[in-house]
Amino acid sequence: MAIQWFPGHMHTTRKAIADRLPEIDVVIELLDARLPGSSTNPLLAQLTAGKPALKVLNKQDLADPEITALWLAHYQALPGTRSLALDAGASAPARALIAACRELAPHRGGMVKPVRALICGIPNVGKSTLVNTLNGQRTAKTGDEPGITKLEQRILLADDFHLFDTPGMLWPRILIEQGGYNLAASGGIGRNAYDEEEVSMALLARVRHRYADRLVARYKLADISAMTDEDLLAEVGRKRGGLLPGGRVNMQKAAEVTLNDFRSGAWGRVTLETPDEFAHWQAAGLAAEEARKAKKEARAKA
Repeated sequence: MAIQWFPGHMHTTRKAIADRLPEIDVVIELLDARLPGSSTNPLLAQLTAGKPALKVLNKQDLADPEITALWLAHYQALPGTRSLALDAGASAPARALIAACRELAPHRGGMVKPVRALICGIPNVGKSTLVNTLNGQRTAKTGDEPGITKLEQRILLADDFHLFDTPGMLWPRILIEQGGYNLAASGGIGRNAYDEEEVSMALLARVRHRYADRLVARYKLADISAMTDEDLLAEVGRKRGGLLPGGRVNMQKAAEVTLNDFRSGAWGRVTLETPDEFAHWQAAGLAAEEARKAKKEARAKA
């Protein structure tokens, strides 16, 4: 299944970012620490090429700390890039990004040349919560559904630090299949764009790969090694009251429980991908896209 979601207002956001960039010193990209690669926007990378970048791994309190360290090192190794991990609701770590931005733009600062930072991210990554924490008051709307912020906001975080907040934005075509599943599982994609049962099975497949013991403990299961992903989802339904008349499992209910447990952190600190794993998926996705284009060109010439 190919998951795609690019509502009309995201075209407006793309244009707003492009128009704003000439006066921006640092681009802050907020990522989901549980899926840093999948939540990285390739369209944003194209738009902001050459700009100093701060990669912020948000929701780090829900992510595996060992894998978060791998991702931080991965981003730190990129030219013109800094990285840090935080929980958007924690004020002290959140303020650290201001210092990081100043390091990336040492030529800016003071009333005459204030630092101008643009903060971007996929929908529902916690950006509005972070902005509110930074500003010390509730200026940005927050919620657990993607697409809450719809307009650009300019916030003065210090006398010489201006932050421009933008709505959450995806990209027109998701080429990495597993990345699409991970985005949907995190809540970064509108519910009408995917099948929750299919996404929850893909999620269970990723989680059991590294954290099978968490699932066993959470749902009081026996050995799950011989179960298919569909069987495992059905067991979640049985353990969480998702039974229909006749003892049949309500798979939609099981899917909702699975997704909610992941999003809330009920399985503990879980990360769905390492840098190496994502690089492998990315290579496969790009190869498949090139093959698709070649096939399309061949048909056009026939």
